[in-house]
Amino acid sequence: MSQTNTIKVTTGKELYNYQKIAIEEIFQKFDSAVDDYHLLYQLPTGGGKTVIFSEIVRRYISKFNKKVLVLTHRIELSKQTSNMLNEFGVPNKVINSTAKLDDQDNYDCFVAMVETLKNRLNDDKLDISDIGLVIVDEAHYNSFTKIFKFFDDSFILGVTATPLSSNIKLPMYENYQELYVGETIEDLIENRYLARANMFSYNVGLTSLEVGANGDYTVKSSEDLYTNVDMLSKLVGAYEETSKGKKTLIFNNGIQTSIQVFHAFKKAGYPIAHLDNTNTKKERDFILKWFKKTPNAIITSVSILTTGFDEPTIESIILNRATKSLTLYYQMIGRGSRILNNKTSFNVVDLGNNFHRFGPWGADLDWQRMFKAPDYYLDAILSDEEIEGAFRFELPTEIKNEFSKSNELYFDIKKEYLSTIRSGESSKKVLERSIVHHAKICIENSEDVYDALALAKMLGEEIDDRINRYSKCISKSTHNFITWLKDDYRKKLNSYLRANFDEDFEKIHGYPPVEE
Repeated sequence: MSQTNTIKVTTGKELYNYQKIAIEEIFQKFDSAVDDYHLLYQLPTGGGKTVIFSEIVRRYISKFNKKVLVLTHRIELSKQTSNMLNEFGVPNKVINSTAKLDDQDNYDCFVAMVETLKNRLNDDKLDISDIGLVIVDEAHYNSFTKIFKFFDDSFILGVTATPLSSNIKLPMYENYQELYVGETIEDLIENRYLARANMFSYNVGLTSLEVGANGDYTVKSSEDLYTNVDMLSKLVGAYEETSKGKKTLIFNNGIQTSIQVFHAFKKAGYPIAHLDNTNTKKERDFILKWFKKTPNAIITSVSILTTGFDEPTIESIILNRATKSLTLYYQMIGRGSRILNNKTSFNVVDLGNNFHRFGPWGADLDWQRMFKAPDYYLDAILSDEEIEGAFRFELPTEIKNEFSKSNELYFDIKKEYLSTIRSGESSKKVLERSIVHHAKICIENSEDVYDALALAKMLGEEIDDRINRYSKCISKSTHNFITWLKDDYRKKLNSYLRANFDEDFEKIHGYPPVEE
């Protein structure tokens, strides 16, 4: 960055202009609002929230001569926050389960996890009488609200990238009186503070997923889907198409999924490590050091790297999971947004229909409306059925190449169904016409019936897609019925090819097939 874009504070830590502006405007709130005012500050992942509130802490203590408490939700974030405060010349004490508090009078700033702090407050071990400011990092987590009652006379400043509560039953507006919106992702990209995301979306059938009590997809149903052979194959294929040779971070929803991903990539010969919250600190540090220094390294992970992980060398993010959480969607993608040297963009590979659900990362979202009326936003999110209903199935490239002589590979089941019903015909005619279409493209690209049968076998995934769409049209979707339909379709397609190959071949090509 050029010197014209940055401002130095007395500690030597540099602030960008947009960060300086945000600090000035927040201090205006300190000056004008009542002591117990609750302000929520939104800034994208990668915008430097920790840097901003560390400078706020430094200035607040100096200006108001009161103490500050910073709340985090993970022990790693407590340590990172403490280190950043030290960089800003703010002596601070981390309050953990083993910390002794006999020296608390020597500090004007404390950093704590919520549960630990709650226990200390209940035990009356911490003097909070002179705390004028409470800063809540990752404020969208609702675990913080349980201790707000202890700070009735303190200004509470929550910071988050997405002002949407992790608990739909406890909206942010119930705990914060105002939302202050910072720079947009697009502005940060345009001014070269963040890298631009190149989005690659692969259509995935998610209707087998179940939603749990927290409003997001359950680990069990996600594991069942993402550990199957087809999904693992699709993941490796997507990596090879978009990210091969790039430093890549893969997010999964389940430890078993991540382990299976590890084995799939290892078998394919790619350098990969698996990381989850069961790894020891020593193991985690070793893996992250390896990841940092290895240019084409891959980490497959579960949850643990969504926050507090800053590795600018990441070139590709793969979402090998679906989520209904906008916050999680932005957090995962944000891990790749840090700029570095000539890095101005990074890849995002979506295997969970998240792009269809939330739109592109960096879209111009109305955060104020989301803050004031979260239900309006949540109700507008498309269901998986609606998303998948709009999909147009595309054959994988290697299979599509086998059908290069055909002009029209797509067959619209829903459109054909509506046409068939309106003409008074039986819905069974839809599948009959679909079989004829599949037979036609097989024959167009074959020299004999054996070639055609081999091509028909390659169409398995598309056959399944057509049957799934057909079952939705006729409103019959029991597992056994759909399984029978798929099997019956394949048998009828093969029978059609054996019975009609010679005749159809001559109609298509204008000459009979060559006999051996």
